[in-house]
Amino acid sequence: MYPHCMSEGRSSTHATNELEHAASSYLRSAQHQPVDWHAWSEQAFARAQAENKPVLLDIGAVWCHWCHVMDRESYEDAEIAALINRLFIAVKVDRDERPDVDARYQAAVSAISGQGGWPLTAFLTPDGRPFFGGTYFPRDDRYGRPGFGRILSAMATVWSERRDDALETAASVMAAIEHNESFSGRDAEGRDALTPALAEKIASSALKQFDPRNGGFGAQPKFPHPAALDLLLEEAVNRGNQQARTAFTVTLEKMARGGVYDQLAGGFHRYSVDERWVVPHFEKMLYDNTELLRNYVHGCQSTLDGGVREDFLTTAREIVAWLDSTMTDRERGGFYASQDADVGLDDDGDYFTWTLEEARAVLGPAAPGPGPAAHGIDELELAAEYYDIGELGDMHHNPAKNVLHVKQTLQEIAAKRGRDAGELREILGRAREKLLAARALRPMPFIDRTLYTGWNAMAVTAYCETARVLRLEPARDFAVKTLERILREAWDGEAELNHVIAYPDGLEASQKAPGTLEDYAFTVHACIDAWLAGGDMRHYRAAVKLADAMIDKFHDRAGGGFFDAPAPAPGALPLGALSARRKPLQDAPTPAGNPTAAAALLRLEALSWPAAAGGRAEYRRIAEETLACFAGIVEHFGLYAGSYGLALERLLSDPVQVVIVGAGPPQRADLEAERLETTAIVGYAVNKTVIRLAPENLVPGGLPEALEETILAAPRPADAKAWALVCKGRACLPPVVDSEALLAALAARV
Repeated sequence: MYPHCMSEGRSSTHATNELEHAASSYLRSAQHQPVDWHAWSEQAFARAQAENKPVLLDIGAVWCHWCHVMDRESYEDAEIAALINRLFIAVKVDRDERPDVDARYQAAVSAISGQGGWPLTAFLTPDGRPFFGGTYFPRDDRYGRPGFGRILSAMATVWSERRDDALETAASVMAAIEHNESFSGRDAEGRDALTPALAEKIASSALKQFDPRNGGFGAQPKFPHPAALDLLLEEAVNRGNQQARTAFTVTLEKMARGGVYDQLAGGFHRYSVDERWVVPHFEKMLYDNTELLRNYVHGCQSTLDGGVREDFLTTAREIVAWLDSTMTDRERGGFYASQDADVGLDDDGDYFTWTLEEARAVLGPAAPGPGPAAHGIDELELAAEYYDIGELGDMHHNPAKNVLHVKQTLQEIAAKRGRDAGELREILGRAREKLLAARALRPMPFIDRTLYTGWNAMAVTAYCETARVLRLEPARDFAVKTLERILREAWDGEAELNHVIAYPDGLEASQKAPGTLEDYAFTVHACIDAWLAGGDMRHYRAAVKLADAMIDKFHDRAGGGFFDAPAPAPGALPLGALSARRKPLQDAPTPAGNPTAAAALLRLEALSWPAAAGGRAEYRRIAEETLACFAGIVEHFGLYAGSYGLALERLLSDPVQVVIVGAGPPQRADLEAERLETTAIVGYAVNKTVIRLAPENLVPGGLPEALEETILAAPRPADAKAWALVCKGRACLPPVVDSEALLAALAARV
């Protein structure tokens, strides 16, 4: 059952269960199911213990196709529901709303069955310890899987007749979670293991999986790996690794030309089911698009082939256009969580795909007479050739359906036909506009308008970087508006940061989803990036407060590293598997919490290092200790350790700070400041910071401690409208006033 519609055969007037009081879109989608669902709560487990019943746990997401399938097949089936209600206490969890719960039970089910994913189906003791689980179970035996009714009866029998076996299994599974999720990787070398060689090993491990023909890593299915791609770019630009350069550019090229990219509206789908990036799972996630946006922006920065990559530039602009038009609260600020893949269980990406007849109905052959058709090509013909639209398409459920992807570039088509590429671009542009307008008339897949703190903070960072590199002031303004909403609605101004900023339609959750390590770490980055974008010291001060709260809540002072969730209050017993402490290291799918937190602390330390100003040396110490904690095991994570590699590069490289002083927006008369800033941002480097400041910011208290000590003490060039100051490590070069001198300063060793 989809959040915006009832599935066949069930009236919206059916009696509701407890989930009618939920705020989560996924939970509310199940409020009319005949299962007596509970939200994750103390009350649910108290009832299970009082009635001595095992718990049936379902974890899914509003964008998850197979979650909807299992809903319709099993949870909306009266017979199955009656079995569940008689034998179990049923608990439903939104994995986006409670990633802390999801992470632990994913680990548990992986330990039990060797697989994970959504829907996650687990059977728990009344106190929440898992003794059996899997993912999707069909209503009846098929797909080589046992039917759900049979599974339910078997698990109830295990609990009633072989309880000791269930309890023994639950104990061993909990022990496995504790062991596997603690990542106690500190070895005898400790900090000595933190060398460039370790970052190179992580990059090399990723490169071993690179697919040189199709881009990406491994075979089907193919997921994007944004942090690994940025690590490869770092290795390419700053270490001259040609193989890394190739992997980065080929992957970005192939992904942007594939069906995994929405060729009409922009934005990436979650992953591709084939190795060529043609047929995707059609849901679109905010976090994928913010991190891939950064990849393409970093590619634009780096002039990898001796000039600006126009294709990367176009892709970045189109991602922003899609996010702006579809995934944002323009009035109040904020980015929505996800867009579903389809509008019902009987279609598979039909909103996004086209038959040749559907395309012909929209474009049609051009009328005879003057115009493009008279010269040998019309909109339909060009669109069909460019997007590979044919009688035989790509989708198994409907072979006539085509996933639009770029089989031949416009330059290749122009060369083959002896045509001007610019003329073909105009024809294709008109065709694309018509196809997009026609698609807009179709029922649109559901958009979850929940605003999650960590994902919104990632979007703030992505928009700030995009605004700087692509000179998109509206993107910067919206990023700042979004951050202000995070700080206003999700943060108490001191220590408490919630996981959710706001639910759709003004709904309020009965209990707040607690902020995770990732929420805090990403928001620290967002505050730093917003300060860089606008120079507002409130954002810098918020970053410091949040970093201190993050350390206080999540840092393991005894063992090093950060836990993903705070320790329970004294005397409190965490529910179920939440008793397992875990230290997130693996990027899956978003950047992992520990390296993200370490990188945030390193960025802040570089801005606050002067001892005379009470510099925060503990930030660097904790960051280094965190990375050392995992140094003995991280190379084995390879492709999934990109964010660790980037944090390590930041630790090992002296920070490079480029401060451009000159009138900023909306004062656009200072062209010299513009030229200096444009020069400064060329070339991606994880350790480089560029900030543009207006002269009025150059006052005591108007800058972070490190910059105040250096900039205010630096001589101001006489009669210069704008100048740049380059600081590397703890030393600064004399100010420069033109782009050539700035390039020389950036290349110089201090």
